[in-house]
Amino acid sequence: MTAARLIELWRGGLRESSHLGHVVISDANGIVEAWGNPGAVIYPRSSCKMIQALPLVESGAADQAGLGSEHLALACASHNGGRIHTERVAAWLSALGFEEEDLRCGPHMPRDPEEHRRLLCSDSRPCQIHNNCSGKHAGFLTLKRHMKAGPEYVEIDHPVQRAVRRAFEETTGETAAGWGVDGCSAPNFACTVEGLAHAMAGFARPGAGARGQAQRRLVEAMLAHPELVAGEGRACTELMRAMKGRAVVKTGAEAVFVGIVPERGLGIALKVSDGGTRGAEAAIAALLVHLGLLGEGDPVVRKYLTGPLRNWRGLETGELRRAEGFPV
Repeated sequence: MTAARLIELWRGGLRESSHLGHVVISDANGIVEAWGNPGAVIYPRSSCKMIQALPLVESGAADQAGLGSEHLALACASHNGGRIHTERVAAWLSALGFEEEDLRCGPHMPRDPEEHRRLLCSDSRPCQIHNNCSGKHAGFLTLKRHMKAGPEYVEIDHPVQRAVRRAFEETTGETAAGWGVDGCSAPNFACTVEGLAHAMAGFARPGAGARGQAQRRLVEAMLAHPELVAGEGRACTELMRAMKGRAVVKTGAEAVFVGIVPERGLGIALKVSDGGTRGAEAAIAALLVHLGLLGEGDPVVRKYLTGPLRNWRGLETGELRRAEGFPV
């Protein structure tokens, strides 16, 4: 099956661009709705951070370290690197006796405007805590400490990554189709879009036992702290705020998005084939409207989907549209 046309850009009455991709909405019993090829194999990238955080909670490492819901939200985050994020990650590391040098994610300039400006104006360099994945890596370090394992926790054969792979394969219901190195240096395991949606459905309706309790705690943490999961001006934070605790959404690089809808027991996974953020954000907004989680006139829907596109002078130049048949 080929990719489906999901989102289109129209300018001057002509369709200028199309974003094609694959989408699955799943419940515990399987596919509820799909567009494109559910069997398309993808890297979930950062959209699966709640899966990568499962061993942290399920093993008892989080409780042993005294982690709260803010820590768990940061473990699932692709944050902006603002002070609201970096101060919490730094305190987390310090409380466990770790230093910034113990991280293996690498530094990059933060997306947060104030922190970005502070670093530029002070002629300072960013550190690894500014990395959008530093919360996930703090979680890896916490699990490494609990396991009494070695320092190179991003290596594929390290006990931390073996635990992550096991959680990934068990929640997706698939043997990983392969793995690659993510932007933060951690392994990222491949699965189908259907498998990723299946995993998210498991978080939406967790079962009993340590696994279900861990899934529930991670979802509750993300719902409670949308500002920590991404940051101001980011789609994940703004969409979750607009839904007022009804669903989790999480993006990943190369235009992946997932959703967790506890009240319906639904998991969502989408991949836009061109890797463009614009298409992925518009597609997840369209799906949230389709599922009744957001209204068509909500400001966040206008921002990411239905509002006009404007140029630098503020002139209306075009619009994004749902492609015919998406969603039905």
